[in-house]
Amino acid sequence: MATQHDLSFVRVMQLASGTLPVGSYAYSQGLEWAVEAGWVTDEARLKAWLTEQLMNALIQTDLPILLRLLTAASQDNDVAMCEWSRILIASRETSELVADDCGRGRALARLLKEMGVDSASRWLDRADAPFAALIALAAVTWEIPREAAAATYVWSWLEGQILAGIKLIPLGQVSGQRLLFDLASAIPEAVTRAQEVGDDEIGVTLPNLAIASSLHETQHTRLYRS
Repeated sequence: MATQHDLSFVRVMQLASGTLPVGSYAYSQGLEWAVEAGWVTDEARLKAWLTEQLMNALIQTDLPILLRLLTAASQDNDVAMCEWSRILIASRETSELVADDCGRGRALARLLKEMGVDSASRWLDRADAPFAALIALAAVTWEIPREAAAATYVWSWLEGQILAGIKLIPLGQVSGQRLLFDLASAIPEAVTRAQEVGDDEIGVTLPNLAIASSLHETQHTRLYRS
């Protein structure tokens, strides 16, 4: 008979899967323009591009807020959920990054509603529905440990960005797997460091990412949405 631990592990794999139908494949988060501009041209530069985001933006912004959303969801504290969601959205430097985050959030809300997560229903029509908020609701409902939920969030982002890089640069599948293997090894450290970030320490700006995303909004020829 399957235990709750077994079921939680399965749910983690489902949330981390690139086949989760939330539209994560549609946005490159500025990477397409960075490739076009010659900033990211090979495996090494893609690794540096993603490492900077992982070890700065995700550790200082996304993950600390996700951890607070997990706490709020576990307490059924909708006020805190909304507050931290708005802070996360406000930290996005471009309209493209906001559209990406909230689009995936609302898509996950629709999916979770169909899967019996009733608390997701109230996020369907919200403009401020970041992906992290719905990950938090799913994790609490399915009793996924906090660290596992945070690692799942990072994995989903990392895999999506590497897949975009494979298409855009382009790179081979072996290069993509090597990048995923190397960068995924930093996920436990990222989650640990994020737990140490205080409320007044949340937030970081990556100028290169902001510039790339803003210029991608008007890029003439592109594969990814803006």
